[in-house]
Amino acid sequence: MQSEGLFSRFLGMFENVIGQDHGSLALVFLIGIIFGGIIQYTRVDKFEKIAGFAMLKDTIVPKMLFLAVGLTSIGLYFMIEAGIAHYHVKPILWQGLVIGGTLFGISMAILGKCPGTGPISISEGRIDVLIGAIGGLLGGLVFTLYYDDFFKPLMGESAGKLTLPELFPGNEHMVVLIFGVVVTLIAIAIPKMELFDEADLCQLPDDHRPDRKI
Repeated sequence: MQSEGLFSRFLGMFENVIGQDHGSLALVFLIGIIFGGIIQYTRVDKFEKIAGFAMLKDTIVPKMLFLAVGLTSIGLYFMIEAGIAHYHVKPILWQGLVIGGTLFGISMAILGKCPGTGPISISEGRIDVLIGAIGGLLGGLVFTLYYDDFFKPLMGESAGKLTLPELFPGNEHMVVLIFGVVVTLIAIAIPKMELFDEADLCQLPDDHRPDRKI
């Protein structure tokens, strides 16, 4: 009976995706494959990428993030305007954002992964990331169980649901375009720096090895 309950909850996850108008399961699955392929191609699922970013020795992650934010902010906004996409704006809780962002950044620097790259590393057989994911699930459970009594007061007062275009009424389209272009240019302007592990260095041609002496 317990296994049937778990199976029903597992199916419920797929029904939830379908019910939120994200598209068919096949489309979501295809997007996931493309996302995973991009992550592996850019190697941002490597510990050296995230940890190197935290130590300011690798800029692949910020270059990728700025580029993704710049391009998708424009594309998503106009898709929403056309009625073919939607998003749910969350309320701004400044106190909770500062505390949560600090903990999130520390955890990323220690584990060398983020919620997007972690599952990809687990699929590659990374046991350390699996342990980190289990810890994250347990942390989510603690947060859920003690939210009202402990965590909710830490979140602070809500500042409302705000978006950047709403701060410039009448100029929403121009604001989105300027923001997207500026962030994209920042991604291009960030100098390329890479931190390699030994396995990566062995796969590089001699003339591309950063430790090669001229």
